[in-house]
Amino acid sequence: MNEKEKAKIIIKTLNKIYPKAPVPLKSKNTFTLLISVLLSAQCTDINVNNVTKHIYPKYYKPEHFVKLGRKKIEKLIKKIGIFRIKAKSIYLMSKQVLEKHEGKVPRTFEELEKLPGVGHKTASVVMSQGFGFPAFAIDTHIHRLAQRWGLTNGKNVVQTEKDLKRIFPKKTWSKLHLQIIFYGREYCKARDCYGLSCKICTTCYPNRKKPVITKKA
Repeated sequence: MNEKEKAKIIIKTLNKIYPKAPVPLKSKNTFTLLISVLLSAQCTDINVNNVTKHIYPKYYKPEHFVKLGRKKIEKLIKKIGIFRIKAKSIYLMSKQVLEKHEGKVPRTFEELEKLPGVGHKTASVVMSQGFGFPAFAIDTHIHRLAQRWGLTNGKNVVQTEKDLKRIFPKKTWSKLHLQIIFYGREYCKARDCYGLSCKICTTCYPNRKKPVITKKA
């Protein structure tokens, strides 16, 4: 079975299980989406949502967070992992958005990735979910599943993103990003499937006998 055949099976299976793929991170606007994605590093979406539901009704613009300052931001997000580092990033990022972008979240990868605390994955999520631009953000779930499904060699997330963009139609990227994450959490789990038991793994590799050893992102 070649890559294109596998891609068709994957899209068909995921569309059946997840016909709609809602954005798991709650936000009030594009700026708060940017903050939520930044907070989600090494943290669950549920935890981020539980914390931000008490923040966003009152603070949702860059000027709000600049006025708060680092110490007050720390207090607001202290239930989230590495909160001091994230508070510093949020403060500096808010300041830069205000000073260099007139308070508006920039709409290009290049400008987003120049913001403090914003890497390529965060920029991809904001471009996709905030602005509707086709992007394929690669997280640990997607990196692991792409290897199990034989779509990449798992060398690094940059290579995984490049391979998936080559294999899947551009119009599917944004939805597929979310669908694969949901599927990885529910069916093709890190310590459960091992490339041997979920529907996509067994359909694409019916004769596979040994667990797939994946490389971490």
